[in-house]
Amino acid sequence: MSARILILCTGNSCRSQMAEGYLKSFDSALEVFSAGTRPAQRVNPNAVKVMAEDGVDISSGVPEDVEAYIIKPFDYVITVCGNAKETCPVFTGKVKERLHIGFDDPADAKGTEEEILSEFRRVRDEIKRDFYEFYQSKVK
Repeated sequence: MSARILILCTGNSCRSQMAEGYLKSFDSALEVFSAGTRPAQRVNPNAVKVMAEDGVDISSGVPEDVEAYIIKPFDYVITVCGNAKETCPVFTGKVKERLHIGFDDPADAKGTEEEILSEFRRVRDEIKRDFYEFYQSKVK
């Protein structure tokens, strides 16, 4: 049976999009969605760039509002930023397990383009590692 997973962040433009991309790359049978408590206009281009470097295409991702998912059932609802964890709405659909797997927001990075991309890569690698661990221990 395929697991249904929702990944939440504030803007749904970086961390949640990257986590969604990785989970889908680990197992195409998973039903993975991501959303934000205050969705951004678009997926962060640096997130798209660093994911492409690792062979995962998130360029077609669109930030979505968590309200669209409130009544739907999920096996896992996972917050990836502290703000989403604190403002996470009450889900009226059946949720088997809520988890928080937090990461720094690479969009907050300052400096040269290379320094900013370096921060996106660091967070990307942490997301890949931690979500692979989640997949191996909870889903597979």
